[in-house]
Amino acid sequence: MSGYKYNDLIKLTTQYAHRMNYLSNRIFGEVARTTNSKSMKVVKMYSEEPVQKRDYVINWYPRHVETHILMKNLRLYGLFRDEHEDFKEEMKRVRKLRGKAPPKKGEGKRSKK
Repeated sequence: MSGYKYNDLIKLTTQYAHRMNYLSNRIFGEVARTTNSKSMKVVKMYSEEPVQKRDYVINWYPRHVETHILMKNLRLYGLFRDEHEDFKEEMKRVRKLRGKAPPKKGEGKRSKK
């Protein structure tokens, strides 16, 4: 029954009814004063969840960094074989055997003066 009385109160054009409607809108987070459709579009835009916090935007691209770190750790444990990394390590080892590897820190050309 109280909802019925509230609806009657809103329909009234008295100053008290306008004030109560205004306060009710302020309390419940609605637009307090009547505005045009252009302003309501702005209100709607700001009331929505921001685009950068939406789930489909956050999960748009795969998690490359986390996947890379995981694979690197699995390779260190011997649970994953990365043939490209194996090839690079083998090339470093062969260069070192031929004497073409870069010198260790502190053993370069400038330190021999």
